[in-house]
Amino acid sequence: MLYHLFKWFESMGWDIPGANLMKYVTFRGVACIILALVIAFWIGPKIIHRLQKKQIGETIRDLGLEGQLAKKGTPTMGGLIILLSILIPVLLFCNLTSIYVLLLIFTTVCLGLIGFKDDSIKVFKKNKEGLKGKYKIFGQLAVGIVVGVTLLVSKQNVIRLYSDTPKEGEKTEVVSGIGDEKVIYYRDVKSRTTTIPFLKHNEFKYSWLAPGEGRFRDWATNVIYVIIITFIVMAVSNGTNLTDGMDGLATGTSAIVGATVAILAYLSGNAIFADYLSIMYIPNTSEIVIFMAAFVGALIGFLWYNTYPAQVFMGDTGSLAIGGIIGVAAIMIRKEFLIPIFCGVFFVESLSVIIQRYYFKYTKKKKGEGVRVFRMTPLHHHFQKENPDAIIQWPHHITPEAKITVHFWIITIVLGILSVITLKIR
Repeated sequence: MLYHLFKWFESMGWDIPGANLMKYVTFRGVACIILALVIAFWIGPKIIHRLQKKQIGETIRDLGLEGQLAKKGTPTMGGLIILLSILIPVLLFCNLTSIYVLLLIFTTVCLGLIGFKDDSIKVFKKNKEGLKGKYKIFGQLAVGIVVGVTLLVSKQNVIRLYSDTPKEGEKTEVVSGIGDEKVIYYRDVKSRTTTIPFLKHNEFKYSWLAPGEGRFRDWATNVIYVIIITFIVMAVSNGTNLTDGMDGLATGTSAIVGATVAILAYLSGNAIFADYLSIMYIPNTSEIVIFMAAFVGALIGFLWYNTYPAQVFMGDTGSLAIGGIIGVAAIMIRKEFLIPIFCGVFFVESLSVIIQRYYFKYTKKKKGEGVRVFRMTPLHHHFQKENPDAIIQWPHHITPEAKITVHFWIITIVLGILSVITLKIR
């Protein structure tokens, strides 16, 4: 809203000191980080106190994990701190006419509400299962479909192609060079194309997956695109939810992933960097940078209260929304195939659950007795528990929770750096 207010001042011809700062992505991004931190620090104690007063605490099942029972009664639903700390700076400093910002706000609110409903059932109705799986999946499915269809039809979701010689329908742009100015030509193209990491000609067209020819192939491409987008939103959202099992684990990991997405968005939305790195130039992704700046600031602010020993848990209110934001932002900057790398921790956590479940069922059917691959899943609990019957016994000692969390943060930092490097290494 401040962004639009200063734009209105400019249209009225009013010379407001400092108004030009609103034009800079860096200024608005830094402002969002600082404001998100301030909001988290300010409302955090108030919300935690309110949750404690209403005795909205986590119900803990005894799974034999070190320090687990000490967490009993710790307030949950702290994701409200994260959501408010994201949305307020975004509403103030982002361009609210950007379809990217609107979709990210939509994702934050909808998945936040689904998570809030899930948490409220667990807390108030004392039902550990929470919201029925089919309703949760339906909600995530609906969000994914809305995001996919909107990106398909929106005129803002384009890539920009440049050329040195004029062609029909192209626009002109004056670019400042060293000692001179150069006129270049460009056109904005609606394209269902994304990026494949590590390959020299690293563009992947969704139409390659579609059968048939002509209009039917176009229709099939659109359907495949929406299906894949929906799957990604659901997968990252649930992956983040599974990672939220230790103090500060999902919060710190998500903050690092958010910073990685912000860097990728900035490079993709800057014509100079996009040309240097030979990657797709996607106009207007600077607004995604600003949103992700608020996202990182909110998570760091929440981490102050969530780090070991946690004063509050984010619950599904936070984890589902956080994963959805990461997935949708990656899709918008056409880096969805990089998700298994920079979201490697979420990916492996989800994979461990799938492997454990299906291998246990398989061995139970074949041998009459189920065999576990890991001591316990999601994977972070494997390092906390002793189980001599599990196939994987490394490491041969119990690792303290705080150490596991920091190790996962370090791994995520390395994966984030690798993700940015893939833009140049092909």
